[in-house]
Amino acid sequence: MAKKTVALTTKRFGARYGRKTKLKVALIEAERRKKQKCPFCLKEKVRRLSMGIWHCGACHKKFAGKAYSVEKKITFEEEQ
Repeated sequence: MAKKTVALTTKRFGARYGRKTKLKVALIEAERRKKQKCPFCLKEKVRRLSMGIWHCGACHKKFAGKAYSVEKKITFEEEQ
């Protein structure tokens, strides 16, 4: 019996682009959407304004970070 995979946010692509590419996109989008911690006040109130631009809702600071997360590196290892 084949393993079932979670569709996550890549369901919109349908049968296009392949499994590995959709898995990478799903990991990036999950990391981008989860709550991020502010490096100044350490509260989880940071939202992404645009690529690399972040804004904290608690201390109202705007700062630059990584494109999809404030400080973490995203790994593309397949889940087994």
